[in-house]
Amino acid sequence: MIKKLLCIGTILLVYSLICHNIYIKNEKITKKIISPTSTPQKLEDKEQIGYIKIEKLNLFQPLYKKESKHNNVEENITILEESIMPNEQNSILFLAAHSGTGEIAYFQNLDKLKPKDIIKLKYKKNIYYYQVKNIWEEKKTGYIHVNKNDKKQLILTTCNPRNSSTQLSINCILINEKTTNQS
Repeated sequence: MIKKLLCIGTILLVYSLICHNIYIKNEKITKKIISPTSTPQKLEDKEQIGYIKIEKLNLFQPLYKKESKHNNVEENITILEESIMPNEQNSILFLAAHSGTGEIAYFQNLDKLKPKDIIKLKYKKNIYYYQVKNIWEEKKTGYIHVNKNDKKQLILTTCNPRNSSTQLSINCILINEKTTNQS
């Protein structure tokens, strides 16, 4: 357990430093806007495993296998290594992305989410509907303090757009699950 926490801590610390550098540089790159009705592109190598859709934020982005070279914050929304995927019992899926400016700032408007907002996540043959339960800020220490319970959870995390020394975390609870015919 301690080894797992150290691993999570290291990943979050590196992520936090990357976010901080983006805020400091204040890069001005035009953000790529993706319509909530568009479809994420399919990769020929089958590394895409699903997508996340947050209509309120006009966000619709593909998700890639944890071991994929495309699963990194410099390119996409990232599934953190410690994640337990949504199709597993007591799942807890950690997603991280940039929140600054630029085309990779997928969590740029994450601070606009409120409790009870809905997040849709497609993974394999299921669509998971999560509801925002709580939102908190904490100092960047390399760890996210999460209350693990027996419910399936989705945790979204990014640098706090109002204070670069803290991270913003959003805990969402699974409220519905539907099976589709597509994988």
